[in-house]
Amino acid sequence: MIKLETKHAFLKENVKDYQESVDRLHQQLMNKECLGNDYVGWVEWPNTYDQEEFARIKQTAARMREMCDVFVVCGIGGSYLGARAAIEMINGLYANKKPEIIFIGNTFSSTYIAQVMEYIKDKEVCVNVISKSGTTTETSLAFRLLKQFMDEKYKEQAKERIVATTDKARGVLKAVADQEGYETFVIPDDIGGRYSVITPVGLLPIAVAGIDIDAIMSGLKKAYEDLADSDLDHNAAYAYAVCRRILQNQGYDVEMLVSYELQMSMIAEWWKQLFGESEGKEGKGILPDSATFSTDLHSLGQFVQEGKKVLFETILMIDRPTQDITFPSDAQNLDQMNYLSGKSVDWVNKMAAQGTLEAHVNTGGVPNLILTLKDMSAESFGYMCYFFFRACAMTVLLLDVNPFNQPGVEVYKKNMFRLLGKN
Repeated sequence: MIKLETKHAFLKENVKDYQESVDRLHQQLMNKECLGNDYVGWVEWPNTYDQEEFARIKQTAARMREMCDVFVVCGIGGSYLGARAAIEMINGLYANKKPEIIFIGNTFSSTYIAQVMEYIKDKEVCVNVISKSGTTTETSLAFRLLKQFMDEKYKEQAKERIVATTDKARGVLKAVADQEGYETFVIPDDIGGRYSVITPVGLLPIAVAGIDIDAIMSGLKKAYEDLADSDLDHNAAYAYAVCRRILQNQGYDVEMLVSYELQMSMIAEWWKQLFGESEGKEGKGILPDSATFSTDLHSLGQFVQEGKKVLFETILMIDRPTQDITFPSDAQNLDQMNYLSGKSVDWVNKMAAQGTLEAHVNTGGVPNLILTLKDMSAESFGYMCYFFFRACAMTVLLLDVNPFNQPGVEVYKKNMFRLLGKN
């Protein structure tokens, strides 16, 4: 369901030369012997996820859909990026589905938070607060406001409209949920936030958005099966991981993930957390960047074409769009666009992609990897998630770095707490 093309990548090493290292690291990953092995629960998740909890997610989602106009997801980082990415990719940006999904708890912007609170005040609201510890400041700040709003608006019934996704047994949010009587779902101990979209963290909001989460898990399982073999001739995720390492060896320290679909923009944001938080350690790693073409060709295209050669592009192409339209003819042809009459707009998009590829590669000398995904369905989303999970783990392990921790993000938090006067 994902194909990798490397012929435009200007690779100066043979991918197969990494086979021995990949085999060794693959075995360590599968045997839970790799760096960060406490957080590799996602590897077997397609086979081990809790079926009873999964069924309860679908039941709760159905109940939430009946109760609310707006479903507010309160979380940050992996606690919101994956769900939002999935919902926008699968449903599109103007799906006109109810309930509306709104994300909060991912910023300190007073304007944004105040506008959300104003927007929901006269609507029927349900809330999903997501935090393993319950002490994530952005999320905790927003949830206090939401909790007071819900308690005032719904009184005793508020507890029927609030769901907490948190640690199984401990933490501030778990204690609050138990005291207030909220329904709870579990964030697994052995799956980190940026890998958590395939757990209740992502699945509940995705299901509330009307998306078939069984199809997501089906795609996840298919990717697990397809990527079980570490042979680089057959495992496109590992081959992509090796290509990234080769290109960095050639001096390319920035990877730009490029899509030609606006509804994939949040996929890029999710991907940036996955790779940036995993490999940006010990002075190592590739900076993950992104762009949506052809839109961003009118802003970033000049730099990509003729700027300093610091980046390579990974194009995430979609073989079949969710919807397509045909360009009409016009008798007067005042806009001189009749040369496109009768053409599919998706065909136009793909020709733009082909022309851009030729320009960046043949004239600009910019290495390009191409990943082609079948479509933007729920099954494809699940497959793509697992593909990138495997690719990310392998590419970071090849650096001899722990892919699953994030020690650097604690520094800003300590400074922030000091300035806020937290004891």
